[in-house]
Amino acid sequence: MPATAVFEKSYSAFLFDMDGTLISSTLAAERVWSRWAEQHGLDVRTFLPTMHGARAVDTVRRLGLPGIDPAVEAAKITRAEMDDVEGIFELPGAAQFLDRLPRSKWAIVTSAPRDLAQRRLEAAGLPLPDTLVAAEDVAIGKPNPDCYLLAAQKLGANITDCLVFEDAVPGILAGDAAGADVLVITATHKHALETAHAMMFDYRHVEMVLDDEGKMSLRRREDV
Repeated sequence: MPATAVFEKSYSAFLFDMDGTLISSTLAAERVWSRWAEQHGLDVRTFLPTMHGARAVDTVRRLGLPGIDPAVEAAKITRAEMDDVEGIFELPGAAQFLDRLPRSKWAIVTSAPRDLAQRRLEAAGLPLPDTLVAAEDVAIGKPNPDCYLLAAQKLGANITDCLVFEDAVPGILAGDAAGADVLVITATHKHALETAHAMMFDYRHVEMVLDDEGKMSLRRREDV
């Protein structure tokens, strides 16, 4: 599908990743993960780019550290992240964009545990969604598609009629595997991402249009 096609289609539901897509929690997350990586003798500079977009337990498990219980370590990391929300903020225009969406037509699908997701959303001043799929809601996290399939099911939408908003490779792959269209948000990217998907910097440049059938489409704003 051409990258511009997401701006030419209408959708039954919007499915949003959270960190890096609606909010920026990079500074807080990297403070916590840096301390953890140092404690375990990892090269922080090399490790940090690999920990975004996936569940903490999956990130720890992927490292294969000897004598480490991934679930125990992930719980420690989550507790530390709950205590450190300094510097978390909404991406420009995100709150206004969400406020204009029908609440029954959007969900947040995050790799963060539910309590951490709620704490970060509150810290950023964003509304809690009626539908939130969090880390503990699926047996396998992103890039597995189950989280997005579950969100669509909860909203009563066909996943092929959903638009996924993502920023990180694991989530993009999950959206693809689920069968949804994907729009990549680039506001927090430090390096260019090579992707065939449509990209958008933040939410100041787009608005939602609701048609007579209750389906949503995106329209680029020319006044920004």
